[in-house]
Amino acid sequence: MAARKRKAAATVAKTEELPPAEPSRRRSARVSSSTTKSKYFEAASDESELDDVVATKRRRKSTQPTATPKKTGRKGAKKAAVEDEDAEDEYKEEAVKDEDEEDDDANSKADDSDDEIDEDAPPKVTFIPLPKLRDTGGVEYADKHLHKNTFAFLKDLKANNKRPWLKLHDDEYRRSLKDWESYAMSLTDKIVAADETIPELPFKDINFRIYRDIRFSNDPTPYKPHYSAAWSRTGRKGPYACYYVHVEPGACMVGGGLWHPDGGALQKLRASIDERPQRWRRVLMDPEFRRVFLPKVAPAASASKGKKKKAGDDHDDTAVIQAFAESNAEGALKTRPKGFIPDHRDMALLKLRNFVVGKKLPEDVFTAGGSQDEVARVVKAMVGFVTHLNRTVMPDPNDDDDDDDDDSDDSDGEDNGDDA
Repeated sequence: MAARKRKAAATVAKTEELPPAEPSRRRSARVSSSTTKSKYFEAASDESELDDVVATKRRRKSTQPTATPKKTGRKGAKKAAVEDEDAEDEYKEEAVKDEDEEDDDANSKADDSDDEIDEDAPPKVTFIPLPKLRDTGGVEYADKHLHKNTFAFLKDLKANNKRPWLKLHDDEYRRSLKDWESYAMSLTDKIVAADETIPELPFKDINFRIYRDIRFSNDPTPYKPHYSAAWSRTGRKGPYACYYVHVEPGACMVGGGLWHPDGGALQKLRASIDERPQRWRRVLMDPEFRRVFLPKVAPAASASKGKKKKAGDDHDDTAVIQAFAESNAEGALKTRPKGFIPDHRDMALLKLRNFVVGKKLPEDVFTAGGSQDEVARVVKAMVGFVTHLNRTVMPDPNDDDDDDDDDSDDSDGEDNGDDA
């Protein structure tokens, strides 16, 4: 028994003297179970913790089995020392960078908390005072004329043609619109007295609203800086020729006629020019019509007094027709319309697409006490012209045949020529 125990003890001693066996492969430097904080997720909080990280790395390297280093001399030792210093500096820089990122996150959170709205605090309200109405200057609003404040509003609207501005000045707009409505309705009596075919219509049927349709327009302004109205047998809409009144600072006018008639009405007008030219000459050669709307070919002052003269005594009818065509040159055809010979003597009228006349008036005419009398005088001068257009486009059943009128005009002209 004693010999066996000695043999076992010798075996144990021999086992302890054996050198440790080398591992089959290299161990990884990263140990997942280590208590050291990862440099990728959380940096060291101070210098002491950073030193612990470096020391742990060094111990880990010393415990790893390594091959016998070669003799490199002083250069090798110096190089190894430099590498250790570089590694230590790299760890320190990464730790400092992580600390800066944590500070930035903390600052951003603090800023976010400052930007949060305090629900308990009272709301901030900014009060914008509404503009006051203009002073009337001691002049009362009346039905027979427009107030100067109405023109002042239209001038401001043109300079500030935006929806927020008009909403802010809604009271001023309502007052000026009411002034225009009373003026237009009182003017209706003057127009009905001049032309009995015009009925008395409500304001909404004769007034043009200031709102513009900008869906297909290059002009983005939402409002028209003027007031306007049209009187016809059907109001501002319909196939009939109308009387038109336009109120705008610096661009007031009174006119009438047919503006851009449809294709059927345009064919009737051209057929009338071709078949009944004498009737057109009789309307355009009217002395009062020429004096008001065609001043370049107006008759002499003595032409309306004394003995009746032939239509072409003051100016040739060709000059009058040319003046009328030039005033309606907008939208006219460049070439002759189809179905007419090139050398037609009234080709200037056949090319037209608009048949309108107009007379510009100053603002004082509308603000003065007797303004409607001047407007009525202009309307009376074109009653024959508007009646002629309506008889051509929308003739009444009881209208006489135009051929009879033309024949009587020709015979009168011959008699007048003999008397002269």
